[in-house]
Amino acid sequence: MALVLIVDDSPTDVHVMQTALEQGGYRTASAADGSEAIRKARELHPDLILMDIVMPGLNGFQATRELAADPATRSIPVIMVSSKSQESDRVWGLRQGAVDYLVKPVTSDQLLRKAQAAIAG
Repeated sequence: MALVLIVDDSPTDVHVMQTALEQGGYRTASAADGSEAIRKARELHPDLILMDIVMPGLNGFQATRELAADPATRSIPVIMVSSKSQESDRVWGLRQGAVDYLVKPVTSDQLLRKAQAAIAG
């Protein structure tokens, strides 16, 4: 069973994504900011990371860039999941190393489809 690390400072958003993923057959873990995400990614080596952008401390762009540069975590796909809906945000997220970009709110179907595609490679 694949493990998905959900990185978001909103407990509500974490709960919504966790519920959808767990009902879809995934195991989940969560982190509330970029620094915790990097630590948990190195510790748990999840199959996928769902990364918010706007968080206190290390933001999602910075955390994704750091994960992509680290040989221990660079193979973990990252999907940015953010309320930032500008095309420039999407492009910047992909340039930092993300494999996909979703704009909140995301539906359960959309989340499961994107997670499956990212994990399958």
